[in-house]
Amino acid sequence: MSSPVFHLRPFRTDDLAALVKHANDPTVAANLTDAFPHPYTEDAGHAFLAEAMKPLPFRRCIDIGGEACGAIGLHPKQDLWRRNMELGYWLAREHRGKGIMTEAIKRMVELGFDTYPEVTRIYATPFGSNIASQKALEKAGFTLEAKLMGTLVKNGVVQDEWIYAVRR
Repeated sequence: MSSPVFHLRPFRTDDLAALVKHANDPTVAANLTDAFPHPYTEDAGHAFLAEAMKPLPFRRCIDIGGEACGAIGLHPKQDLWRRNMELGYWLAREHRGKGIMTEAIKRMVELGFDTYPEVTRIYATPFGSNIASQKALEKAGFTLEAKLMGTLVKNGVVQDEWIYAVRR
């Protein structure tokens, strides 16, 4: 099976329209923290791009056919967790189920370990109900480390938090 065609690249200010178009899908916000707004407005897009173009956290645009169709980022931890980075991501609905996110995760992990030699662990925390995200992580080489039952609340629904990680 050939790798899906997409590019990981830095975000640009001209990604705003595509970002707002794809991020405004309620299925995107449904599986992310409450800090990710819905509806996703131009103001939210401007604020995200201003942060995404800073060196840290380490974010990349998932570019498909020249259009910003998702995001993936590594968020460095501090203090006792300083050798860890948290992985977060989302992808436009029409591009899901094609192996793009699995490949993007693999590339981002490689980029993270290459760029940050002090980091020894990259982890992600999908909802227990987010089977697609769990499968993408597993296919990218992540191992399930823990299931924290009933620890999250999203849109008034109690959710389990699953912790997946890959080590250098």
